[in-house]
Amino acid sequence: VQLVESGGGLVQAGGSLRLSCAASGGTISRWAVGWFRQAPGMERNFVGAINRSGGRIYNEDSVKGRFTISRDNAKNTVYLQMSSLKPEDTASYYCAALRRFSDPGRIDYWGQGTQVTVSS
Repeated sequence: VQLVESGGGLVQAGGSLRLSCAASGGTISRWAVGWFRQAPGMERNFVGAINRSGGRIYNEDSVKGRFTISRDNAKNTVYLQMSSLKPEDTASYYCAALRRFSDPGRIDYWGQGTQVTVSS
């Protein structure tokens, strides 16, 4: 399966963006999906995840209350809604198909990433 992120761009601090992760060549409902981000010169960090049905969502503390993950399995797409963006949210954002919702370290597929830049 291929995952393609979109929706990144340049936004002012306090603004919002919605990222999409569209799957092709497979049914995304077979996987939990995680979002990760990587700033220049930094490690790739886990942001949050959603289980296969969408009934369970986890967000890291750094984005809790600002970022929301959702999915539309009929559209084969997972979303990351980001609001109250801060300059420190600037990074490349990646979605990934997870073997298990509870284990974001076990990844079957990565997307290619989309850049989010937040200006102060």
